[in-house]
Amino acid sequence: MFFLAAEGGEPHNPIIPIWQEIVVGSVAFAVLCFVLMKFVFPRMEQTFQARVDAIEGGIKRAEAAQAEANQLLDQYRAQLAEARTDAARIRDDARADADGIRQDILAKAREESDRIIAAGKEQLAAERATIVRELRTEVGTIAVDLASKIVGESLADEARRKGTVDRFLSGLESTGAR
Repeated sequence: MFFLAAEGGEPHNPIIPIWQEIVVGSVAFAVLCFVLMKFVFPRMEQTFQARVDAIEGGIKRAEAAQAEANQLLDQYRAQLAEARTDAARIRDDARADADGIRQDILAKAREESDRIIAAGKEQLAAERATIVRELRTEVGTIAVDLASKIVGESLADEARRKGTVDRFLSGLESTGAR
């Protein structure tokens, strides 16, 4: 400023710029714009494009991953439904098998019960026959003793005694049957 003030001797108006500064500023601005347009803006455009590609690629990858996840979810749901169906079928088969086994066990138990009852009846019949034989012998002996006391003669002869006892018991059975 001191230099300019010395040239003209007049003080310079600060509102009106000096023409040399305008020329130098314009040249500097033009050089700066050229450098920015030639080197910086293309680099920035490449960086922005790379960033846009990365973001769009990330979105596309996320959409693809989401579609794959949905597909896998549908597969898992189908497998789960199939597994539930299989489990229900297996459970029904097990119930049917259990019912069959229960019926077999009940049939075997009935057969065993019938066999035990039949064996008990046979044993009772055998014991009854034995008791009847023993009672016949005892009743016969008592009847012979009583008859000999009533008749007053001895019924010592075994054949006579046996015949008398059999007649007596037959008479008792025939009167008991009526």
